[in-house]
Amino acid sequence: MFCYQCEQTAGGTGCTNLGVCGKDPETAALQDLLVYATQGIAMFARRARELGVKDREADVFVLEALFSTVTNVDFDPERLQTYLNRAYEIKERLKHLYLEACREQGKTPESLSGPAQWVPAESLGELIRQGEEVTLKRDIERFGETVAGAKHLVLYGLKGMAAYADHAQILGVEDDDVYAFFHRTLDFLTRENFTLEELLTTALKVGEYNLRVMELLDRAHTTTYGHPVPTPVRVTPVKGKAIVVSGHDLKDLEELLKQTEGTGINVYTHGEMLPAHGYPGLKKYPHLVGNYGSAWQNQQKEFDVFPGAILMTTNCLQKPRESYKHRIFTSGLVAWPGVVHIRNRDFSPVIEAALREEGFPEDEPERTILVGFARNAVLSVADRVLDLVRQGKIRHFFLIGGCDGAKPGRNYYTQFAQAVPQDAIILTLACGKYRFNKLEFGTIEGIPRLLDVGQCNDAYSAIQIALGLAQALNTDVNSLPLSLILSWYEQKAVAILLTLLHLGIKNMRLGPSMPAFVKEPVYKVLKEQFNLVPITTPEEDLKAILG
Repeated sequence: MFCYQCEQTAGGTGCTNLGVCGKDPETAALQDLLVYATQGIAMFARRARELGVKDREADVFVLEALFSTVTNVDFDPERLQTYLNRAYEIKERLKHLYLEACREQGKTPESLSGPAQWVPAESLGELIRQGEEVTLKRDIERFGETVAGAKHLVLYGLKGMAAYADHAQILGVEDDDVYAFFHRTLDFLTRENFTLEELLTTALKVGEYNLRVMELLDRAHTTTYGHPVPTPVRVTPVKGKAIVVSGHDLKDLEELLKQTEGTGINVYTHGEMLPAHGYPGLKKYPHLVGNYGSAWQNQQKEFDVFPGAILMTTNCLQKPRESYKHRIFTSGLVAWPGVVHIRNRDFSPVIEAALREEGFPEDEPERTILVGFARNAVLSVADRVLDLVRQGKIRHFFLIGGCDGAKPGRNYYTQFAQAVPQDAIILTLACGKYRFNKLEFGTIEGIPRLLDVGQCNDAYSAIQIALGLAQALNTDVNSLPLSLILSWYEQKAVAILLTLLHLGIKNMRLGPSMPAFVKEPVYKVLKEQFNLVPITTPEEDLKAILG
């Protein structure tokens, strides 16, 4: 196997024996093969679209297939085998549609090779061997580390964007031009040769489209559940039976809340589900009682002692310990061998498991943190904030956010937040917030110094806040007293970074380490054009920012 798509990749270069995430070589091969199969679909879908033929099932499947290969999503070889067989069926149907359209319009069909000609092996073992023939290591051998890394930067951006687009389409919000872009770009990645310049141009184009996709997801969330409002969230347990929900999927949480009404079960969020408490359409359920635990990398320890059932939605799944494997469930695209998978959002097995467990024996002393400071909430008090800026009471804004992880060095973000001067505001989002979101930061003239914007996809909200402040101050984002201190882990963070670069945002600091697939010549371009720099120490970085 060879995988270097996440920040924790072995040795900072690539996992070759076993994924740090828990992915074994067999699963890695199947995921690589699924990407390859998805490219075959795209080759026909792109050309069929040019002749006026579309296939929504294929469009959505491409999102699901790419999302399934994101870090910490699908670890189940048999499930991946099912996806691969379905990919072949969809590819062959699109091939037929393309050939029919060519015949009807009097055009000569192109002779396509590579992924377009792929046929799945009959057995799982043979599929794994097929996957070993299309590993990303082959790109490195063929194109060299630099060009292959730039190609993979595009691919990983697409994977992250697919996750957001899938969440949006689940809630009924989609854009046909986005589907067309996926097909065009996946088809582009099947080419025989590339220049570094065209790959970097395409990467920024991924960032442009990801901005659109994050806007779609923002619209999906806010039209379905309302705009988030500042809300205190309990972070200590309440007596009673319990279910904890982790991941990102608000639709799964909503359906679980409906199905647990009147059961006496309390529902807790975990990890990236914390921002759900700010949405009026979700916080209205009184048995959504609080948030349990912290970020995804602590789940084995936290779930081990949680006295109820566990539901994992979307990504961020780790190998379950045997001590709780009987009471953890997956839904959507997430899967682990031997873990019960929920279908059609029928959460009866989760509810039954929660009722069998002991639950929390008593209330712990109440403690809360604040969430819900998305774009509407922040921009509604923009005049007050701007007055404080003009009065010199707010000197600077820091966006400290992104993915959390287990790799040493992430305490940088805790130390940085603690060192931020008292006349500065901290915006945060994604699970990186858990490094400091239970600390006390106080207020500036009634404005909390720590504003939780939401999930990782709510980078869209943070961008709108920055654009709103820039417009009010008659300047551009790069001229604002604003610094971005970013942490990354997986491919959604890659997509967001590409969006920020597309917007021309400069002087960002990224850590805890730079992506293994961004080689020195590529990094040199990003440094020269955007002054994207790695984090150093909190003291040195604050001094460089504030002088």
